[in-house]
Amino acid sequence: MENQKKIKWGIVGLGKIAVKFAEDLLLSQESELFAVASREIEKASIFAKEYGSKNAFGSYDELINHPEVDVVYIATPHSLHYELTKKCIENGKAVLCEKPMGLDAIQVKEMVDLARSKKVFLMEGIWTRLIPATKTFLKLMDDNIIGEIKHVRADFGFASTHSKESRILNKKLGGGSLLDVGIYPVYLSLLLLGEPKSMQVEALMTDTGVDKSCSMIFDYENGATSNLFSSIGENTPTEGEIIGTKGSIKLHSRFHHPQKITVNVIGETERTIEEEYRGGGYIHEIEEVNACLFQGKTESNLLPLDISLRLSKILDLVKKEISLDYNEV
Repeated sequence: MENQKKIKWGIVGLGKIAVKFAEDLLLSQESELFAVASREIEKASIFAKEYGSKNAFGSYDELINHPEVDVVYIATPHSLHYELTKKCIENGKAVLCEKPMGLDAIQVKEMVDLARSKKVFLMEGIWTRLIPATKTFLKLMDDNIIGEIKHVRADFGFASTHSKESRILNKKLGGGSLLDVGIYPVYLSLLLLGEPKSMQVEALMTDTGVDKSCSMIFDYENGATSNLFSSIGENTPTEGEIIGTKGSIKLHSRFHHPQKITVNVIGETERTIEEEYRGGGYIHEIEEVNACLFQGKTESNLLPLDISLRLSKILDLVKKEISLDYNEV
């Protein structure tokens, strides 16, 4: 792929997030939207025409089996990520799988092990890590600007108006606040503090059997704590705050793709850093995948598969605390 001018992308699952992703693909000079797939050929054809895809398919397998597709962006409901990612890898297709990579750690480990054994690129679509302001924030943390971290607070909630059959509330499709938006606060805590030694979790469940909201308190070996919250029933500030021994940093809304950071260091004047992302923000993960493929990498150094494995384990522990099991459908 080193001499290839453009990476040929395929998109599987053509919902709202696929629209945003396709819009950002148009910003990439190294990318070509080569194929799109839906279970309805009419939907795929309309999408292809709108975003300039050369091919439209009425089944996911047709796209996955196409010999010219280099990388597949999986944008289906959560419950299909495992099956489709494995099919792509078996067919030698690089994969950017929208988060969460799988419904549980067992699925994620199988996906990672398969990708590594086949030497095929795989990355979880946690765009947060590739957003420019996130990189700036993590550089500040590496520079120890606020000292040792003592507390992390992060929330993500929105008032859903979806029906019970929608993916957001449907247990068969991996619905609920934790996997949809709670993954972002948990990811932030993992990046900064690692895996917790213990946790206290409470959830409000829907009558469809998924969590409407999830409140998490994590404790760590070094004495630090995290207070995390997710909801699909109410709008929340969707901010992140990191408190250290020498000050604090605030990631302004929405913290999972921030454009504004406020830094407060004890004894210094408060300062604000503003750094915009390009397009809808997805361009940055697109460019990371492209760079990895051009370099022949099978994992991203910025978003390695070990992070996805650790994240899935934490999410499993949270689900266990609230008796949320997606195998019980």
